[in-house]
Amino acid sequence: MASDAHAHPFDLAAYVCDSEPERRSLGIACAASAWNGEQFSCHQELAVQACREGAAPVALCFAIHPQLAAAAYPPPFIPLLDLLETLAAGAALNAVGETGFDLYNKTFHAAEAVQDALFAAHLEIAVRYGLPMVLHVRRAMHKVFAYTGALKKLPAAVFHSYMGTVGEGESLLRRGVNAYFSFGASILLNHKEAIRSCAALPLDHLLLETDAPYQPLRSREFSRWSDLPVILHGAAEIRKEAGVSGGDPAGLEAATDKNFCRIFFPSQ
Repeated sequence: MASDAHAHPFDLAAYVCDSEPERRSLGIACAASAWNGEQFSCHQELAVQACREGAAPVALCFAIHPQLAAAAYPPPFIPLLDLLETLAAGAALNAVGETGFDLYNKTFHAAEAVQDALFAAHLEIAVRYGLPMVLHVRRAMHKVFAYTGALKKLPAAVFHSYMGTVGEGESLLRRGVNAYFSFGASILLNHKEAIRSCAALPLDHLLLETDAPYQPLRSREFSRWSDLPVILHGAAEIRKEAGVSGGDPAGLEAATDKNFCRIFFPSQ
């Protein structure tokens, strides 16, 4: 089994009509991120069918994406938070996510206060129900460190498409946060900080992802499940050059699969 720690199957289906057969044929377990009821219902149906038919599993994640705080016509946040509460209370979730902070540009900066409020609400629910969180953090790692006391209470905190430094990742672990660092196309697109982090952070805290359809490889319009083996081999090569464990694709796949299951399916 291969594992994709962050993807959007509902959105991917708009690009690839046979995306679910492709996922199953590749044996890829995935963590599926949704921010509204329609997306979540689609992912839930995929998860139920996969379980019934013995296919690679789908982990269900739900949260209000931080970029929505800056949308011209933001969705009604209170009903979405109520839905998150209902799903968490009903044991329908494998994780809360993706939520976090995005300060990439002036528009997102202007919505920082709304992002703060949304993140605090998500974190409170995750802690109360003992759920992992999937974090979207762009140019905002400093904000994460203000919450380490609460993040320590989570079973796991997954940093989707990790863009922080090696030092920041190591500091989170030293502070007692059970942090996992997920890498995708950025390590193949010469993102130097991501490459350094992929090479240096502990193997038992690494994950891989496609973020399908939103993190395309070079010369591609979108990402898809078949990108995961390319990312796996790229990450293994980075680890091999660094002379650390996880320098062969088979070993790295086994390790990241184990991490994926520990986070999203701890009882299995």
